[in-house]
Amino acid sequence: MPQNVDVPASRDLAGIAELAARATGDRLRTAFRSRPAVDTKRDMHDPVTEHDRAAEETIREVLAKETPGSVVVGEEGGAQGEDGDIRWYVDPIDGTANFAVGLPFFCVSIGAVAGGEVVAGAVYDPVRDEMFTASLGGATCNGERIESRGAARDATAVVATSYPSARELRDDHDGALRRFGLMVDAFATLRRPGSAALTLAHVAAGWTDVAFDPSINAWDVTAALLLVREAGGTYLPLGGEPGAPDHMAPGYLACVGGFDLDASVMLEVTGA
Repeated sequence: MPQNVDVPASRDLAGIAELAARATGDRLRTAFRSRPAVDTKRDMHDPVTEHDRAAEETIREVLAKETPGSVVVGEEGGAQGEDGDIRWYVDPIDGTANFAVGLPFFCVSIGAVAGGEVVAGAVYDPVRDEMFTASLGGATCNGERIESRGAARDATAVVATSYPSARELRDDHDGALRRFGLMVDAFATLRRPGSAALTLAHVAAGWTDVAFDPSINAWDVTAALLLVREAGGTYLPLGGEPGAPDHMAPGYLACVGGFDLDASVMLEVTGA
């Protein structure tokens, strides 16, 4: 357990994450399906709207009030704040492409890190008003404890992934399509829902069996990885440096508790 963060302190931080996430809810629900103007960051596959930026500012204001001196690392505004004991990783809208066109699969993700370890987090689905919360004492959805349980093998499981991305296709077209084909063939169902944090929250709740992404940012998974683990599922960081914090790894593979990962095609797909 990280120094100075026991279970009660972790629950307090989770409550702050909830508070900050809910503060964005009215704005995001009102803007949803308004087809807001979309800018791009790295390329056309990386959209951003005024609502991403405004939601992040709202979250920063709440976190600054509730945990003064902490650092906030946001997708839109980068790292801001003092070098405090708590670092918050914030994605104001994970799934912006869905949000911008009116697909109801996006969320707000806020995770707290102390001593290099994730200690609390919240993933909020404002359309369904579902709040997934994780602390060192467990995982809940709208206050009810969740358990990560589902299919035990590929043939009966649902896998969710954003793989392959356009960049991955450019870098290794034939290899990426071969690995994608392995997943399509092995799993009962494959989906590309478009929000890593919300997908992982669904793995935590047992609504999706397996999730995989080889290319991800810390703000997408910091809260969600704790949700999966505290709900009894498995979260494996992929590609990180030895000894690096799990949330800083560039990819992940996650599954519900009881899933036979050793017999899964995902070991070949990921090289894990």
